[in-house]
Amino acid sequence: MADLINYLTSIRFGFGSAGDLSSELEAQGIRCPLFVTDKGIVAAGLLKRTVATNGITSPIVFDETPPNPTDTAAAAALRVYRDRNCDGIVALGGGSPIDLAKAVALMVHHHEPLVRYAVIEGGLARIVHEFPPLIAIPTTAGTGSEVGRGAIISFKDGRKLGLISPKMIPTVAICDPELTLGLPPLQTAATGMDALTHCIETYLSPRFNPTAEAIALDGLRRAAHNIEIAFRDGTNRQARQEMMIAALHGGMTFQKGLGSVHALSHPLGGLKSVSLHHGTLNAVLLPIVLRLCEGAAPEKSAVLREVLGVAPGASLANYVSDLNKKLELPSTLGELGVSLDVVPAIAEAAMLDHSHASNVRPMSLHEYRAILTEAITGKPVF
Repeated sequence: MADLINYLTSIRFGFGSAGDLSSELEAQGIRCPLFVTDKGIVAAGLLKRTVATNGITSPIVFDETPPNPTDTAAAAALRVYRDRNCDGIVALGGGSPIDLAKAVALMVHHHEPLVRYAVIEGGLARIVHEFPPLIAIPTTAGTGSEVGRGAIISFKDGRKLGLISPKMIPTVAICDPELTLGLPPLQTAATGMDALTHCIETYLSPRFNPTAEAIALDGLRRAAHNIEIAFRDGTNRQARQEMMIAALHGGMTFQKGLGSVHALSHPLGGLKSVSLHHGTLNAVLLPIVLRLCEGAAPEKSAVLREVLGVAPGASLANYVSDLNKKLELPSTLGELGVSLDVVPAIAEAAMLDHSHASNVRPMSLHEYRAILTEAITGKPVF
């Protein structure tokens, strides 16, 4: 039986909790759900297992979610929703299907185009109508999107933008660590570093929210103590559970605001020349940003060292770099196919990203260019 948590939304948490989907569909009055997922989830058998466990026959499925969800995919899923007279949405997968499902839910009762609801387009004030019920079931432990108020969408004009509103928080989150037991090591590492980055960036953010900071520290502690275990032994149930809690806490705490790591990883994820995983981008960028922001919040940095088990005065940037090596993640963006010619455009986009304003200290365009150059080449600029 799942534990029930009420915080930003209702959360069913625990091994086997995916079996509670049928009761949640009934509770939300959903008779004809659209399942938003991706090909990988279908191939892994997770969709089949979930619907079978809940006695659902002939589910209506949209499984064309791309690795970085797009406005085009959202429009395609919305057509299925309307054509099949759906009355609710179930998002099954990592952050991409959950974010796409949020975009679809938004568009059910809001006028197109989707881009008009992006934060930097003044979209928050335009999100005024009710959403259909949305149940989010994460299959990774990283994004925290199952309890997050935003969705990151790549648009046809090349921009990757955030849609943010309290209305976008899923109606229910079902967090079943069992669904993550088959997650490959590299994906475990990348998604886990996403959760760890959420907790660090939001804790360091200068905005006042002590509740979010307490949640961030708990999530960080769980992630730091379990990410290597989950990476080395994906069948370790305790580590998988702890990582899912860490991801959940990361999603709860970034209500406070993220920082420059995400200001850069968002537009990088929108590049059409190469497909980049969000968590991997964060892992590469985090140590560089931490080093450049060293000293901006000394008291908070001391707390982070204590939580991470790092010696007083030791480099947090070095801790993250060493952890990336243990998790066999890339050390540069160049290894992922990113070239220096993207630096000017990505730096400009980072200055406009909604996460830029909540970084631990103000960052300049020059600094963003320097961070990107080091991230691509591995050679420090400062």
